[in-house]
Amino acid sequence: MIKQAIIPLAGLGTRLLPLTSVFAKELLPINGKPGLEYIINECIDAGIKQIIFIISKRKMMIKKYFYKDKFYKDLIKKKKDPRIIQEYQKILKYRKMIKFVYQNKPKGTGDAVLKTKKYIKDKYFLMLLPDDLIIKKNCSKSMIQSHKKFKSSVMASMSVNKNTVARWGIYKLNKKLNITDYSIKGVIEKPKIKEAPSNKAVIGRYILPKKIFSKLKNLKPGKGGEIHITDAIQLLINDNEKFIAHNFTGKYLDCGTMDGYINSSKEIAKL
Repeated sequence: MIKQAIIPLAGLGTRLLPLTSVFAKELLPINGKPGLEYIINECIDAGIKQIIFIISKRKMMIKKYFYKDKFYKDLIKKKKDPRIIQEYQKILKYRKMIKFVYQNKPKGTGDAVLKTKKYIKDKYFLMLLPDDLIIKKNCSKSMIQSHKKFKSSVMASMSVNKNTVARWGIYKLNKKLNITDYSIKGVIEKPKIKEAPSNKAVIGRYILPKKIFSKLKNLKPGKGGEIHITDAIQLLINDNEKFIAHNFTGKYLDCGTMDGYINSSKEIAKL
């Protein structure tokens, strides 16, 4: 059973400047609700019991968002508005599930994951990247079902235009297991078009084994001077660790760019 999830939130959000010069990108509203809440609700619906947020000192706004007790209590006392009471109760519910750890230097997603090492209890855990929203169907829940079936690590997969493969981690496919799942030979971080082994991209949902920490601990920075989670995954695959690429059926929304952020509100408003 997957009970814990980690969400890296320490990124600077430069693609959403100037908004992110004063505001954490994960709290920017998408159709009237902070983007981060869609990720939290996906976790809750998938059966997750604890969520570990990786933030930096620059992103303390995220932690403060969940600790505004005096603000809510004073407002409720003054207005007794049922909607405000409901919002406060929701925040309290989230807060019971959340733990904060810190990554104060931006060294990549792999380094962010390593910061959670001492808190992960079970053999596998879920990781979600907040820039990637998947709506209409719970991707994490369907990945957990595949994990139970194949007793292995699972990563979300989506077909992308071959001209855009340099933006993504790209799978080396092995064999098709069923209508949604493939076993994989490996994954390459942001390959050149001619070097891409497929057009199947890694999307920001992962079920990872606890043993990945041993690989991350000794991993040297890769492309862009960062520690990439895909490099650690490849090392595990080299050791015959089984990984599944899961073709999710929900709709993918990229919230990490300005155009994608604006489009996400439009798409969610249609639901």
